[in-house]
Amino acid sequence: MKKLFFTLLFLGLCISMNAQDQPKIGDILEINEPYGQQYQYVKLPKLNILKKRGVVNNYKSVYGNKVVVEDIKTKKNGTTYVTLKKEDGSNFFGFLSTIKASYEKAIDAGELSISK
Repeated sequence: MKKLFFTLLFLGLCISMNAQDQPKIGDILEINEPYGQQYQYVKLPKLNILKKRGVVNNYKSVYGNKVVVEDIKTKKNGTTYVTLKKEDGSNFFGFLSTIKASYEKAIDAGELSISK
């Protein structure tokens, strides 16, 4: 009986911790510097596109930007995608109002972090 109780208690805690990891509209996140040269899970324009537009030739302008979760989509496979806009209302690179990211993968890779 005790084993069943502790098993159910453990499962309940796991489910509640997993539920807390889900984003909500209005959550504030921060874009971090990627470990490689490019972002893997935050979908930004390729560097050659930015260079052709004459904007910049690197992603340094987005490092440390605070972004707000504007929309959330969960696919059938359980992957959660978020649409992000800048907290200050300006555009990314002067022409993108929103960007998208694979939420869990971007958090795990350190490309996004939950802002405090």
